[in-house]
Amino acid sequence: MSLIFEVAPGGQLQGSLRVPGDKSISHRSIMLGSLAEGTTVVEGFLEGEDNLATLNAFRAMGVEIEGPDKGKVTIHGVGMHGLRAPAEPVYLGNAGTSIRLLAGLMAPQAFDVTMIGDESLSKRPMRRVTDPLTSMGAVLLTEEDGSPPIRVQGGKKLKGMHYQMPMASAQVKSCILLAGLYAEGETCVTEPAPTRDHTERMLKGFGYEVRVAGSTACLTGGGKLTARDIDVPADISSATFFMVGAAISEGSEVILQHVGINPTRIGVINILRLMGAKLSIENEREVGGEPVADIRVRGSRLKGIQIPEDQVPLAIDEFPALFVAAACAEGETVLTGAEELRVKESDRIQVMADGLQRLGVDATPTPDGMIIRGGAIGSGTVESHGDHRIAMSFAMAALRAEGPITITNCDNVNTSFPGFASLAMDAGLGISQRSG
Repeated sequence: MSLIFEVAPGGQLQGSLRVPGDKSISHRSIMLGSLAEGTTVVEGFLEGEDNLATLNAFRAMGVEIEGPDKGKVTIHGVGMHGLRAPAEPVYLGNAGTSIRLLAGLMAPQAFDVTMIGDESLSKRPMRRVTDPLTSMGAVLLTEEDGSPPIRVQGGKKLKGMHYQMPMASAQVKSCILLAGLYAEGETCVTEPAPTRDHTERMLKGFGYEVRVAGSTACLTGGGKLTARDIDVPADISSATFFMVGAAISEGSEVILQHVGINPTRIGVINILRLMGAKLSIENEREVGGEPVADIRVRGSRLKGIQIPEDQVPLAIDEFPALFVAAACAEGETVLTGAEELRVKESDRIQVMADGLQRLGVDATPTPDGMIIRGGAIGSGTVESHGDHRIAMSFAMAALRAEGPITITNCDNVNTSFPGFASLAMDAGLGISQRSG
């Protein structure tokens, strides 16, 4: 039995909403808080399955963690060298961020560890992190095709290096920098395009020097982390579904509260504005080193655009929802330079194209993106392939649909957005859930 969304057509979104905490920052708060000296209190922690997998991994390695309780987590750090060997393989569910960042943290530990995941995670590429870590002196074994499990052989001394990333990926950048905390000498990462910088910001917040110059981030191994409290902003990726939903439905107006607007994550805001969305940023402030604001979005007449490639890394997780916006826009929207979408929780290019086509939308997948010609959205059943962002994106598409939309295999929505359906229903979406 799996979870099915049934969404009635039409309607509009209204109200002031607070979506759950940022998934990326929640992951990193557990990791760095565990390795810090002292006690870290996290508020606004996202209690989704991916983040809980990270939390349980550190518990399994001897870290005392209280909570989560209504978003509050208290982490009693064990210091840089205080982790202990887990009694069994560390299970990370569907958490791609977790397994890739932990690869960097586990590589220099004194003990062996095996990291495993669910069926989806077990198909995802890991050579992008295991290859550079091997160059630093780590020993990590994967399946022949480079997929998990990742078996890390402990007791290896790492050497810093300057790594020129072949493709933009915050997970790869973060993995190497985290390994660099333990490496001899300096570790630098140069990226071909800007990606989210939560790791660099949080390391600085924990008192670790990170030097950033242009597209290169560097640190020197051998330092320590000092505990600090963290207030996790609302996740812009989760806010995106309501931003798109409000923008595509006439008469809608929503205010999304306390959303993280880190400059490496605001591609979705820039792209929606280019499409003509009535979107304003209000009450800007900084919380714990991260910029936050309230985002107001009103119903708009969107137009198709050529999405600038420099915005792609800044919106990589938001494209399923943006494809729905494009389907509702007048004219043609073209995305290029987004081949990374093919190796997410699903092949998001193909899965979104298949779903849009099932609903009568003119959507053509390409190797690195999609061409969408806006028009009417019909009715039908869409398969989410267990991908939380696919499921939530098609739920919002029903606001402009001619008939009901049924979305199958929605269980994984809880990985990033527990309570999505109830919050969406409160805002005006005609959504219900059933098992099937």
